[in-house]
Amino acid sequence: MKKHLLLLFLLFSFGTTMAKNRKVKVITPYGTMIIKLYDQTPLHRDNFIKLVKAHFYDSTLFHRVINTFMIQGGDPESKHAQPGAQLGNGDVGYTVPAEFQLDLFHAKGALAAARDDNPAKASSGCQFYIVQGKKWTDEQLDNLEKNRLGGRKIPVDQREYYKQYGGTPQLDQSYTVFGQVVKGLDVIDKIATLKTDANNRPATDVPMKIKLIHKFLFF
Repeated sequence: MKKHLLLLFLLFSFGTTMAKNRKVKVITPYGTMIIKLYDQTPLHRDNFIKLVKAHFYDSTLFHRVINTFMIQGGDPESKHAQPGAQLGNGDVGYTVPAEFQLDLFHAKGALAAARDDNPAKASSGCQFYIVQGKKWTDEQLDNLEKNRLGGRKIPVDQREYYKQYGGTPQLDQSYTVFGQVVKGLDVIDKIATLKTDANNRPATDVPMKIKLIHKFLFF
């Protein structure tokens, strides 16, 4: 009886663990990125996992690339897009409520949700971007706080990160950050520096495939 109860407890714990600390693998022609999904943003995490499980992102493109800023993907219309076609309007017909967290910021490698100009700042149901950004100086960050952040102070630890590693602090608390690249930051740089057209679409298509990284518990 005790052995049976222990088995049930381990199975329950396994299921709970599986729902947390999830990671995905983003495979591109320029290398693979491993991204940790944040549990602090469960709506975005679960929506992203749902789409990944359905293979929604497979064969979609990184369709918008801006050097020192970000690389954007997730437009379903990019799967079969003709060369040179303008992309970025495809979606899934729903939005995800904003989940801003003060400790989740636009560091280099941050995974964040794209959105239109809706007043609630709700996220696209499928389009996302990965931050490349740039390194900032104290003077630049001071000016940003004064002129674009309405006087909001960037936390000291985040300020130090932006100075040492880079990112896009101008987007903080305006677009939902829901993950972070933990391996493969160099892949972002390779894609971000590609030659692009007038719409910031890479001249050479950059398709992706996204897979869940499964965790196993042995006992």
